[in-house]
Amino acid sequence: MRTKLFAIAIVALVALGACKKKQDNDRPVLSLQPEQVTNDSTVYGKCVDAAMHSLTIVNDKGDTLFYSLIGANDEQADVQGGIFIGDKMAIIATDDEEGSVAQKVINLTTLLGKWTSIHKNFDIKEGGVVESHVTAESKPYTEWKIVNGRLVLSADTFDVLNLGPDSLYLENDTVIYAFKRQV
Repeated sequence: MRTKLFAIAIVALVALGACKKKQDNDRPVLSLQPEQVTNDSTVYGKCVDAAMHSLTIVNDKGDTLFYSLIGANDEQADVQGGIFIGDKMAIIATDDEEGSVAQKVINLTTLLGKWTSIHKNFDIKEGGVVESHVTAESKPYTEWKIVNGRLVLSADTFDVLNLGPDSLYLENDTVIYAFKRQV
């Protein structure tokens, strides 16, 4: 019995060893041209009014849109970066019998700025531009966009876990990255 278990373990190790780790340069490069991003459910606009449980924006088409920040089951929206009148917002919402309910709100004005960590130092700018400040970086971020409530930095896609005045926490499929705002 031990011999069979040992043989199975050896076969499993050989099979795992045969798997090739996918290299970073094997990943597809995502172009962030608006016409190439499909099925983006994000609504963009400028905050014109806010209350404890609601948000009103004027979208890029000039329409005034109202969002509740609390859903039918008392679920609160995931608001990152705060809600301030005059700031640009990215909103993922659903519709229910009472109207539009925000699920995720990302304050794009708060997201803009210089962010640094142990390995990265970059500036998120208006218009989808990212400037890297680390010359030795092999794959610096060059562009950004919010797609379906997630932050896309060049070819990497992240969930925005926390966006505050001085901190940014991003999560992808494998790790959480912590950044601090550089003044």
